[in-house]
Amino acid sequence: MSQNSMTPEVLYSDLATDPDLGELVEMFVDEMPDRVANIQNLLGAKDWEELRRAAHQLKGAAGSYGFVPIGPSAAALEESLRNAEPEERIRQAVAELCDLCNRVRAGAPE
Repeated sequence: MSQNSMTPEVLYSDLATDPDLGELVEMFVDEMPDRVANIQNLLGAKDWEELRRAAHQLKGAAGSYGFVPIGPSAAALEESLRNAEPEERIRQAVAELCDLCNRVRAGAPE
């Protein structure tokens, strides 16, 4: 979040201006609400193994599509689950990851 505003910073792909990858980035962004809903559903069901898998998959995919800031957040969730950390820490990691995911946008900043 910027210091001048309470509006969360929008995340654009590092690959957004690549003419060959722009369409793929758009598809990834379009799928993001479903990915977030899946993560939240897995959290609600306390399906820790599937949640760990979803975080691992998102970590790789986000980096591949140029959304670098998502990787460390997804890795932190994956690590929390792998280490069987307290549920409160897992919930916090999910909230942080979902916040980032909800800020992704296709295209490039103006």
